Amino acid sequence: MTTIDQRYSDPEAVAAGWTETRAVLEQAELAWLSTVQPDGRPHVTPVAPVWFEDAAYFHTGPAEQKAANLRANPHVILTTGCNRWDAGLDVVIEGDAVRVTDEDLLKRLAEVWATKWDRRWQLEVRDGGFRHAGFASHAFEITPTRIHAHSKGDPFAHTRHTF
Repeated sequence: MTTIDQRYSDPEAVAAGWTETRAVLEQAELAWLSTVQPDGRPHVTPVAPVWFEDAAYFHTGPAEQKAANLRANPHVILTTGCNRWDAGLDVVIEGDAVRVTDEDLLKRLAEVWATKWDRRWQLEVRDGGFRHAGFASHAFEITPTRIHAHSKGDPFAHTRHTF
């Protein structure tokens, strides 16, 4: 369901459509992943995500801080968009990051990364994860529970997509 939140929108604003919101997710080269550290403090780091079959995916090394955080708490926020005040659409995904180990899905995701990045990302599927440039990484899926789309410019609007 797509709704506009009038509390945070100009009176003449309209909701950002799902097609426009999904396009931002599909085209994002960079997003900011927010996780929760074991002591409760937030941790934010950039990732190179892909959007595939109604979910966001990223990968990270098993020893990295975000991987350690996710072992203790799967709740995440993934944010992308642009850094302009007067134009664009910022998108925020709320959900849980779940490790992907299914080899068929990993192979499809490796192809999605390769295609999106003009073959610069060459991910090899091995041992329930990826190998890239000699390093192992784990893939994670974020199935959205809610997505917020913030239209900027005139008029400003706050749209909520719920699933």
